[in-house]
Amino acid sequence: MNSRMPGSPDATSLPDFAAVREAARRIAPHVHRTPVVTSRTLDRMTGARLWFKCENLQRGGAFKIRGAANAVLSLGEEEAARGVVTHSSGNHGAALALAASIRGIPAWVVMPEDAPRVKRAAVEGYGATVVLCEPTAEAREETAARLREETGAELVHPYDDARVIAGQGTAALELLEQVAGLDLVVVPVGGGGLAAGTAIAVAGAAPGVRIAGAEPAAADDAARSLAAGRRVANPPGRVETLADGLKAPLSERTFRALSAGLAAIVTVDEDAIASATRTVFERMKLVVEPSAAVPVAALLAGALPLPERPDGEPARVGVVLSGGNADLDRLPWNRVRKGVG
Repeated sequence: MNSRMPGSPDATSLPDFAAVREAARRIAPHVHRTPVVTSRTLDRMTGARLWFKCENLQRGGAFKIRGAANAVLSLGEEEAARGVVTHSSGNHGAALALAASIRGIPAWVVMPEDAPRVKRAAVEGYGATVVLCEPTAEAREETAARLREETGAELVHPYDDARVIAGQGTAALELLEQVAGLDLVVVPVGGGGLAAGTAIAVAGAAPGVRIAGAEPAAADDAARSLAAGRRVANPPGRVETLADGLKAPLSERTFRALSAGLAAIVTVDEDAIASATRTVFERMKLVVEPSAAVPVAALLAGALPLPERPDGEPARVGVVLSGGNADLDRLPWNRVRKGVG
């Protein structure tokens, strides 16, 4: 697998299915094989049979350790000794800090000033140095580039990195091993690393299964990009959504993967995200962050067309619950409209 970083001549290269399988082998000693759970209540509410891949129970509280660990463990000794740097609203930063601690190397994480307290605490708890910046994508990129220049550390981008994408694809690989006969897999979409890895893993392991993405309407660049056939950015400046982990824009690399591999991307509003988060807490007894609830919101709202099965049975749908790093002081219950949820 090619591991060159953004800015190199092949900065839009994608890993293949063999790279996802190799990532699964490489990271297996360091990540959890997370459980899959079901809910009759949510089956009834959505009209489908749902299997939830619980990456909220993953090390570090999110799927991100898969890609971060694959990237860090792929480094040569000389590269690793210089450490790693990234920018992140929280989950990837914590994952990279954890992966760096596993290998015993330094890590620097650029975080927006408005990042949830719980996520900043997690990054620092794993031993990384946190550098704060303005809450814009531009500020994050610029600050990370400056740190990379100052420290010589290897940039491990949150999603625009073939090593990271291959690692993220291992969640879907496990899901397909745990549940037979799925018709559809639904994932949240931010920068697109999880969705890209899922598309590659599913195409290799179960090519008949469709993949769909869900994202906040307030940060809907992926849906608009796929509709336009080219990358379309969110408006410049601050993006406001409860799903803070899904604010990042697609890269050319992830756009290519999503264009080729996703059947659809749907959007949901803030009230739907808040309501779905609460539903998962109350009905499934699982702690999830709002970003993880976005695919659930899409299914509950009926925004996602479900495949029709030839046997007339309900569609069999896998849902990746991407993370559980909810800031308990900022739970969004007051955002739910009266009568919703």
